Amino acid sequence: MRTIFAGGIPKPVIWLGCLAFFSVLNETVFNVSLPDIAAAFGIQPSVANWVNTSFILTFAIGTAVYGKLSDVYGVKKLLLIGLLLYGAGSAAGALLHFWYPAVIIARLIQGAGIAAVPALIMVIIAKSIEPEHQGKAFGILGSMIAFGEGIGPVIGGIVTGYLHWFYLFLLPMVTLLTIPFVIRVLPDEQVKKGKMDTAGALWLTLGVAAFTMFTTTHQWALLVASILLLAVFMVHIRRVEQPFIDPGLFRRIPFMANLLSASLLLGTTAGYISMVPYMMRDVYDMDAGMIGLGILFPGTASVILFGMAGGVLTDKRGTVFTMLAGLGMLGAGFVIAALFADRHPWLISVATVLIFGGLSFVKTVISASAAASLGEEEAGEGMGMLGFTCFLAEGIGVAVVGGLLVQPWLRAQLIPVLTQTSAFLYSNLLLILLAAVAMGGLVYLMAFRWKVAAKAE
Repeated sequence: MRTIFAGGIPKPVIWLGCLAFFSVLNETVFNVSLPDIAAAFGIQPSVANWVNTSFILTFAIGTAVYGKLSDVYGVKKLLLIGLLLYGAGSAAGALLHFWYPAVIIARLIQGAGIAAVPALIMVIIAKSIEPEHQGKAFGILGSMIAFGEGIGPVIGGIVTGYLHWFYLFLLPMVTLLTIPFVIRVLPDEQVKKGKMDTAGALWLTLGVAAFTMFTTTHQWALLVASILLLAVFMVHIRRVEQPFIDPGLFRRIPFMANLLSASLLLGTTAGYISMVPYMMRDVYDMDAGMIGLGILFPGTASVILFGMAGGVLTDKRGTVFTMLAGLGMLGAGFVIAALFADRHPWLISVATVLIFGGLSFVKTVISASAAASLGEEEAGEGMGMLGFTCFLAEGIGVAVVGGLLVQPWLRAQLIPVLTQTSAFLYSNLLLILLAAVAMGGLVYLMAFRWKVAAKAE
């Protein structure tokens, strides 16, 4: 049964927005503290970035799992299990923060638990909000998610700068307070019998893990292993009765194009956000508190406005217009940061505002476009797969940037206007991210043209 806005915002959307904010806050809250963690344990950025990558890896896998299970067990039960698991991982991280392997394990548990939130939010919106209002709903939730992701580094910088980074493990406990309200306002649901394709989930998890490790270590054996494992997964889901991912989704070209575009665009922006603390520390010798407040806060403060605007634009002007606006802001932000990496910190802050704004627009468009390309019976699985792809792309983006930060071939001067040697690495990396944004936008626009041509025929 669908509900409409009817001039207001349904209570489920309000409470889900609050839960979404506090849940994804932990995805980026460690960003600013990564240089401090690297120094504390004596490790390279490529290793320290696994504090974020490990979380996002299980976060991504979990979105696919919870999306699949939502039709069988219902969203209320899964939300409760996920939030309790999230709290357990947070407690473990705070207690064992002095041992780096324990920190990574705690982040893995956190990701596995809180993955329930974005996956099930996608399902609720796709099933309960009418198509003509989904853009507004996705805009509201997208702005809360983007704001949570964006404000995370600000809070992380303050806590790390004035206290200690291990206190960041305690912040997720706030999500436990939302459980009674969320469970109360969620609509009643019908579930159906089914079973979980455990083997498919395992093959996919192993394949994704191997590929993510390759992006950090650049060991070709891991890439070969990833390809083989994912090939086994593709064969497997075509043979079982209830596959982990419906192979029919791979034949939906508009939907798959959305996934590819989302991977490139969201992975790129996540990589940029993880790079900023290292950049500001190396080029401007800033501490964690100043990076969070002075560089990232202006961008995060504007996210909620851009998210709402993106939802309105999607409903009134269409997805292509909104996507072009988002791509324009992303491109402008990366160009400014690349050309003026060593000129003045406030220019990086301006660039970050544009990048966060573009991210808000892009997320809203991707969500609305993907939902429109799915039938109602595919909503749970399809939107779960979208969430899986988006968060996995962010994790891989963070891992890729972490690996590139230690590559000597990126330290040559390509942009003549730069004067500080320490800025060459980051400026060159920004050019790579700019190329990825252009490719992601091109994929989306080509898919849209194909969709229009197919309808005309």
